Amino acid sequence: MTETAAKDLTLSSWRRPRGEASLSDVNASIAINPNAPVLRKALAFLGPGYLVAVGYMDPGNWATSLAGGAKYGYALLFVALLSNIMAIILQHLCARLAVASGRDLAQACRDAYPRALAWPLWLLAEVAIIATDLAEVIGTAIGLNLLFGIPLEVGVVLTALDVFLILWLQNKGFRWIEAFVIALLGVIAVCFLVQIVMADPDWGAALAGFAPTTQLVRDPGMLYLALGILGATVMPHNLYLHSGIVQTRAYGAAEKDKREAIRLATVDSTLALTFALAINASILILAAATFNKAGVTEVEELDRAHALLAPLLGSALAPTLFGIALLCCGLNSTVTATMAGQIVMEGFLDVRLPPWLRRLVTRLVAIVPAVVVTLIYGEGGAGKLLIFSQVVLSLQLPFAIVPLIQITASAGKMGVLRAPYWLTGVAGLIAATIVALNMKLIFDFVSAAPKG
Repeated sequence: MTETAAKDLTLSSWRRPRGEASLSDVNASIAINPNAPVLRKALAFLGPGYLVAVGYMDPGNWATSLAGGAKYGYALLFVALLSNIMAIILQHLCARLAVASGRDLAQACRDAYPRALAWPLWLLAEVAIIATDLAEVIGTAIGLNLLFGIPLEVGVVLTALDVFLILWLQNKGFRWIEAFVIALLGVIAVCFLVQIVMADPDWGAALAGFAPTTQLVRDPGMLYLALGILGATVMPHNLYLHSGIVQTRAYGAAEKDKREAIRLATVDSTLALTFALAINASILILAAATFNKAGVTEVEELDRAHALLAPLLGSALAPTLFGIALLCCGLNSTVTATMAGQIVMEGFLDVRLPPWLRRLVTRLVAIVPAVVVTLIYGEGGAGKLLIFSQVVLSLQLPFAIVPLIQITASAGKMGVLRAPYWLTGVAGLIAATIVALNMKLIFDFVSAAPKG
């Protein structure tokens, strides 16, 4: 019996899988030497976490962090930190699900729930993918516009080329995709490091910003941006993505091998998400140290932020670095969101399409609405649309998080590798917090709506 088949037959309480393994063309394609030192094994697991981390610093996150830093200074750094802690816990559950059951989250939902419930979950997952892609496609197009003057609607169409980039990289091996993503993350880090040095922020105020504030629940505007940051950080599509790409590693089928795989995958994702927190905090700190300090509190459009950096920092280099980092973020995010779309489509629907067609369909689902939106709203409304897309993601989160928690807590589906009670309790508290904040946001929105 092959290793992949052994994974499929791990637990008798699951129905026999109707389709192939998650991302079957690269499943178990990266060898893990069971006799290698732990450090070498850890290096072999290094990669999926950084693909997941991309979703935590995408253009939608830029828009919410820039708007939050400009309007409220350093106060929302606490939300970025809290969101990152939530993300680390939830991504661990994704890795646990993948290794213990050999299923990604979409497949697990399809197997665990009746069709009447699984299909709505699929539709909601697709809505989250569209919202994610919408932000990333528009963000990439804005980056192309800022750096090369390419019209926004043309830039949106050009993002379709990422389909061919993914195919080329994946044909060379999944490690090439990981190397491409990590290289672009390095460029982003350097760009922000230089900009932060130029901005010379108040580091005392920045550290104080990581402490919680009651203003979050008293100010509807702050809550709206906080939920945007939450939606841009703990993203639904990342839960599906991580549970799929962890399975590119050929870990052993024995319990001790799986436990080690869960630990190493968690180390990978935790390190990557800590890096993502540093980038997200840098965006917010940059906005606080430049825009808020200068009294410019309304910065929702990425192109306006780009235009303001040069006069506020006194250097033409800053906006160029901003544009380069934005383009790198957009390219990275469209690559990973397309893969997440593939996992969702295959996992819930058990479709069998050629790889190029799967990716093209996933990309077109986002590009068509993005073109329509940019033609109607133009550059002026792009920033508001980016923030709104992140709030939509926050509203979708419970429909991915609750099944993840329920399935990983089940001994019948996870066996001896089920999540411990304390971890399920913490994850449940995270889900309850997100639901409560979403309900508060909806209440504030309805209360503020004009009567009659």
